[in-house]
Amino acid sequence: MTEFARPERPTSPGKATVLVVDDSATKRYLLVSWLTRAGFSVVEAETGGEALRKLAEDDIEADLVVLDVKLPDMSGFEVCERIKTDSRYGVLPVIHVSAHAVDVNDRTQGLNRGADAYLVEPIEPDELIATAQAVLRYYRARQRAELLAARMVRLAETTLAINSASTLPELLEAAALGAADIFGGPVVVVAETSEGESLAAAGPPPVVRKWAVPRHRVAVGSLVRTDETADWDVVEWPAGETVAVAAARLRVDRPPVYVAVSGSSQTPGFPVLRQLSQAVAAAVEAQRSFDEEHRIAVTLQRSLLQSRLPEVPGIELAVRYEPAGAQTEVGGDFYELTVLDGKLLVAIGDVAGHSLHAATVMAELRHAVRAYAVEGHSPGAVLELANRFMRTVLPTDSATLCLFTLDPATGRIRMASAGHLPPLLHVDGEVHYLKPRGALLGLDAPARAEQELELPRGGTLVLYTDGLIERRDADIDDGLRALAACAAEVEPDLDAFCSRLLTQLGGSGDQADDIAVVALRRI
Repeated sequence: MTEFARPERPTSPGKATVLVVDDSATKRYLLVSWLTRAGFSVVEAETGGEALRKLAEDDIEADLVVLDVKLPDMSGFEVCERIKTDSRYGVLPVIHVSAHAVDVNDRTQGLNRGADAYLVEPIEPDELIATAQAVLRYYRARQRAELLAARMVRLAETTLAINSASTLPELLEAAALGAADIFGGPVVVVAETSEGESLAAAGPPPVVRKWAVPRHRVAVGSLVRTDETADWDVVEWPAGETVAVAAARLRVDRPPVYVAVSGSSQTPGFPVLRQLSQAVAAAVEAQRSFDEEHRIAVTLQRSLLQSRLPEVPGIELAVRYEPAGAQTEVGGDFYELTVLDGKLLVAIGDVAGHSLHAATVMAELRHAVRAYAVEGHSPGAVLELANRFMRTVLPTDSATLCLFTLDPATGRIRMASAGHLPPLLHVDGEVHYLKPRGALLGLDAPARAEQELELPRGGTLVLYTDGLIERRDADIDDGLRALAACAAEVEPDLDAFCSRLLTQLGGSGDQADDIAVVALRRI
């Protein structure tokens, strides 16, 4: 059986255990008899040392200590003080009893050193029982309040952690860690992804895996039920344990979220477990909504990108598009390769922002660029028309764009750029960046100048968006140098070349921005 840290033990009004400490066998007999008849479970110790040893070594789990003041090895005052100050003994109430005449100073000393009550013989049985019950009532109420307060603090920390998670598996793991910290022992947290796959974080330590909860009807709202451990065999439970299961459902069209913990860890009403399940459900709902929007946006963005490249005699083409990681919103990167009047039109751009709106603006801009190019305008003129279109129709948006035409027969290129990153040219093993200049689209700026050059046979031109080279913790010039070094050698297969660029420069699937790469070679 897996060993778990002992949780804070919720107090219950059940049978209490009393440790009676007295060196007088006769007096112990009386005290034990009275307490036993009153329904207490009683354990005896003859000396202070024996009592401390039993408490420290977990020989017993006492709820109350009835302690004689005069003991053969140490005073009852000292024993009481050690019980109250040493964490090994837990939080225990102590009642002093004395068979000798005592004055006010003795009683004051006992109470000042930690005792909760002081009884002087002759002690009436009813007085002893009433005092024991009153002390236990107070301690149980105090322990419940302290336990609830501590758990509420941990609940707040767990709620912050789950709402900071960037993916559903991370969220479930954070919830399971928090539940284990709050309640101790094994925990299971279950939720469904936006695709309908059921995941469970079970532990500790929490491990996320596919696992489905046996079907139960769960209405909108929250409930707590008690299950058998066999229904939750995704984790190993202590022998004889039951499972307290909190189920929370925020919408009728959403599946419930479950948090399962040891039944023995719970207090009446399950207040913290209920709130934890509701916090997890709210965080899961937000994550599911985000995942659904991201998936829709990526699907839309991919549908708007070219699925088939044109076949151009004398020109080899390759493209790569890698969306940002699932934890980020979709961007507005796009590319276009089209043959118009025997020339290859190549465009690559990036709409500012990361959202579904950016993807739709990208679609509008891409279609506008194609329409203006079909009309026969030069690259510089297309940029000016696209800029006018954005300032008129999309006045709050901006974008970068690099556009050129290539004559396959001669290799002549006519290029213009609106604030886009410089294309990289590889010729005969040497690389350098081209420098077409112009303000980004969406601004009232001077006309974007055109640049003309010739792409020699065997030369390779690489266009890209900022996701390939920009990192939050590095200067953009470092990224440009890294790209130049990576492109110093170009594979015979351009597809393999583009794949290597993404692998080495950031296409790991969890990058913070979309990546688009276009490579063409004159053969």
